[in-house]
Amino acid sequence: MPLFERPPLETLAPAKDRWTPIYLEHGRLEVDDSSIKWIGCDGTLCRIPAATVSALLLGPGTTVTHAAMKACAESNTPVCWTGEEALRFYAFGLTPNHTNDMPRLHAEAWADKRRRARIARAMFRMRFPDVDVDDKSVKELRGMEGLRIRALYTELGLKHGVTWKGRNYDRQNWDTADDINRALSSANASLYALCAAVVCSLGYLPSLGFVHDSGTLPFVYDVADLYKHLSSIPAAFLAARQAPNDDGTLVRKLLKQRVEEERILQRMPKDLAALFGSDEATPSPAGAVPPSALG
Repeated sequence: MPLFERPPLETLAPAKDRWTPIYLEHGRLEVDDSSIKWIGCDGTLCRIPAATVSALLLGPGTTVTHAAMKACAESNTPVCWTGEEALRFYAFGLTPNHTNDMPRLHAEAWADKRRRARIARAMFRMRFPDVDVDDKSVKELRGMEGLRIRALYTELGLKHGVTWKGRNYDRQNWDTADDINRALSSANASLYALCAAVVCSLGYLPSLGFVHDSGTLPFVYDVADLYKHLSSIPAAFLAARQAPNDDGTLVRKLLKQRVEEERILQRMPKDLAALFGSDEATPSPAGAVPPSALG
């Protein structure tokens, strides 16, 4: 069999069953025999089970061979390019999805203004289960969400003894930001990469958001906002308490723990399917014909 011939679709692990992302920097990602391996700048060697990770996050100083990218694509494993310590999310490699059902469903819902507003309200309903969101505009709900998050920041600051002065930092002068703002940015960047991995793996469209509408990844930001209060925000405050000068290592470790404890990778495909009123997206069996093609 040729190297990395596409495996049967039913053998690929769905996004909900994969591990959390692996972050790599200062080294080379390449192929050896029939596996992907990472060679660090210090000579360390690590073989990576690409088909079982949700994403590979490549930081500064990384190079990747064409064969390694081909192997990731054929395993439906997204590759994301990030800044140092994953503090910035730059881009991702769009992996092939096996049908176009989900992109069409997403695009059709986004193009219909009523459905777009309905899905946006459903996203807020997940965060405000006791509020009748149907009586409020999306703008009002955005304001409510802002108040909710600011209250959460204050609550966690008091709980962990972390001084909270507001979400404020200078993108051009990162070192002037306080510990908690750096921790929040680091945790959120990693969460965005995780959400991008799941969104792309399932075939949704990162550029078509329902609450966010600017930038290149508004739907990724929509999805991440559903889970920040369970993952990146508490991880950031705990990291700021335990290691005020953390370089991002601790906060990513704590974020991983939160993602696993809250079973976010398992929940996300189901939550997205519920938002769109569809069946949970999974790879189609080899040779299967999409229902939409049957007429």
